[in-house]
Amino acid sequence: MTQPFLFGDGWIEVRDGNDTARAIFDRHYSRYFYADGRKPKLFVGPGEKMVLLTHDAGAVCVWRKFISGDGQSGVNCAVFRRERGDVASDLLSSARALAAERWPATRFYTYVDPRGVRPTFRAGRPTWGHCFYQDGWVFEGLTKKGLHILANYSAIGGAA
Repeated sequence: MTQPFLFGDGWIEVRDGNDTARAIFDRHYSRYFYADGRKPKLFVGPGEKMVLLTHDAGAVCVWRKFISGDGQSGVNCAVFRRERGDVASDLLSSARALAAERWPATRFYTYVDPRGVRPTFRAGRPTWGHCFYQDGWVFEGLTKKGLHILANYSAIGGAA
């Protein structure tokens, strides 16, 4: 059960472990469920973090700064899930702006699993993570597991 906020607009920062944010995250394709049924209260992982929830509880965005095991630098968009509300790329852009206030002049990056999300077809070609591209993110390669690495350099003066 989720409880939308009764006031406000845009993104609201909440703590890691917030029940409403976790409920939306539980429906994200990357959510890992333990075989033994454990349900830890915290869901983001170690490092500096920013958990954002829209005022109507229609989307969650999680930013995380940590030491990446695959050599990525910057701040990771660990989770972005929009279930309702504004256009996804607009929500992502405003969430990124909040992250840029906390971590100025940094590279933002994310991973998209093409096996976990349906592609959006543009000009007859599949695109995974379409809302990220609409927000100015660029493809930077693949991880060893085949995840797409997308990055945004707008906080350091690069393209949108």
